[in-house]
Amino acid sequence: MLIKTGDKVRVISGKDRGQEGTVKSVIKSKNRVVVEGVNMIKKHQKPTNVNPQGGIVDVEAALDASNVMVLDPSTNEPTRLGVRREDGKRVRYAKKSGKDLEN
Repeated sequence: MLIKTGDKVRVISGKDRGQEGTVKSVIKSKNRVVVEGVNMIKKHQKPTNVNPQGGIVDVEAALDASNVMVLDPSTNEPTRLGVRREDGKRVRYAKKSGKDLEN
């Protein structure tokens, strides 16, 4: 999986198609990603010391990684990712523009 935490992505399929956000976490073993502000679900929370009231809270749920595409840093359009070696380091790049991704 080439998607990493902090990448800007756009959802390309599902109920949240077209929404954009940053990747909060990656679950490599299940090929899933959690995107900030996307795929919100209602979670019933028991009262705790942190949240003494409890109640129903909105939480981001994981999406399958195949349902999101990384945004090209120069054009802000969805693109596939490639990997190349530069000075012995592994560098991710946007296939549309050829520009390197940060991180």
